Amino acid sequence: MRILLVNDTEKPIGELRDALLAAGYEVLEEVAAAGALLKAVESQQPDVIIIDVDSPSRDTLEQLAVVHHQAPRPVVMFSADGDDQLIRTVVGAGVTAYVVDGLAPARLAPIIQVALARFEQQSQVRRELDQVQQQLGDRKLIERAKGLLMDKRGMSEPEAYAALRQQAMKQGLKLADVARQIIAMADLLG
Repeated sequence: MRILLVNDTEKPIGELRDALLAAGYEVLEEVAAAGALLKAVESQQPDVIIIDVDSPSRDTLEQLAVVHHQAPRPVVMFSADGDDQLIRTVVGAGVTAYVVDGLAPARLAPIIQVALARFEQQSQVRRELDQVQQQLGDRKLIERAKGLLMDKRGMSEPEAYAALRQQAMKQGLKLADVARQIIAMADLLG
């Protein structure tokens, strides 16, 4: 497993690097500033990002949000700041495991495993949400296309739906794609 270390503190991060190497992880080139995080993630393709910080700065949180949106990865953050509002903000920026005051080498592997499990669970929820949103969008398109057929061609709802299905089968397309074509044509013709 490839680990990207981000050191956002003044203290040396060598102990964390050594503990990860001893646990069998591949530790990638360290990132010294949060501003370089997205570029490092895109170029080094880590499996997990670990950030050591006294208290995450606004720049760090903004960069994490960008990474979470553009190249999501499990993120473990070790911090000295246990403020409740900060923890909510950090989790909202995409951190999957936030550990306060505890960089014990023996705890690293379980913490990373929790971050991986939470990240996979969140990814599954995001995929399911995207699928449901896509289905809802498709359903709206189909309803709109049926409405157009009912209005313009004087069809009943079942007839309009049957016409959409027949056209989809004839063209080898999904029902939503045929609906999209009908709506585009209606928009073009006015």
